[in-house]
Formats: sequence, C-alpha cells, structure tokens
Amino acid sequence: MDSSKFEIALFAGGCFWCMQHPFDKLNGVVSTSVGYTGGNTENPTYEDVCSGETGHTEAIEIQFDPAQITYSELLDVFWKNIDPTTPNRQFADIGSQYRTVIFYHNEEQKQVAELSKDEMGKSGVHDRPIVTEIIPASVFCTAEEYHQKYYKKSADRYERYSSGSGRERYLKRTWGE
Repeated sequence: MDSSKFEIALFAGGCFWCMQHPFDKLNGVVSTSVGYTGGNTENPTYEDVCSGETGHTEAIEIQFDPAQITYSELLDVFWKNIDPTTPNRQFADIGSQYRTVIFYHNEEQKQVAELSKDEMGKSGVHDRPIVTEIIPASVFCTAEEYHQKYYKKSADRYERYSSGSGRERYLKRTWGE
C-alpha cells in the first residue's frame, strides 16, 4: 500500500471509545487511533484531559484511502454517531473535553465539513441547532494504549458504557438503526 495516497480525518464526538468502532468497520479506512487534540497542554494524559482544564477534546484520527471512501462519507458516519445539538457534552459525559468538533486539515475538508453541517442542520433530523465546531486541526496526541480499540479489548465494559451512557438509545431513536 502506498501510504502517500492516504488522507487523515480528525473528529471529536464525545467518548472516543464509542467513536472508534463505527469507523473501523468501514471499507477504505486504513487505521484509526484515539487521542486528544485542540488544547494547550503538550502530551496530555487521559487524567489531564478528564480534568477539563487542558482545552483538549477526546478525538479519533482516521487514516483513509480517498479512492475507496470519501471525506464526505466519513462525515456521514460521524453525524450518525453523535448528538450535534449539545455543547460541551455527549450523553453521560459532561465537559468541554467531550464537545463535538470536526478538525479540518485543508481548505477542501473545511468546505466539505461546512456543507455537511449545513445539510445536517436543514435535514430536519434534529429539532435544535447544530453546535458542532469546525476548526483547523492541531497536534493530535495518541491516547494511552489501553484506550485503543477499547471496544475489542474490553467488549463487556464497552457495551455497558455505550448502553448506559444513553448514546445507544439516542442513536436508535434518532436514526432507527
């Protein structure tokens, strides 16, 4: 594989454990990694970010092959895995470290993200305004190894969290899937 043909998408959608699985299932996604971005602390730890004082948000970095899956298609998956109407929280997780953000790497990603957000706002799916931010990507700090592919490593705990947090219920109610 020629990795020079791959691109990076960077999204924050609340708890990063719940964001990795939907993207790992997609054809054209080469790899995913969860971590922290958007803040002002160098090399933050999970505990640092959980304090809410670093400015970072939990995020997922997705390496993808644009010949197999488009950035727009990745955004469609992003929207279907978050509640874009709640500022500084996702489901049971409260704080700016759980805000929803699309971090763009270039002008094309910015334009596609803005169009996607506008379409989501006009779709009628949500009865409140879309508050997901669209901002330039900054340094992505990979989270500790035990967070990577948590849905596989700790499947029972992941399932309990996903269900107990309210995310699963919300997604089924909103999207019927």
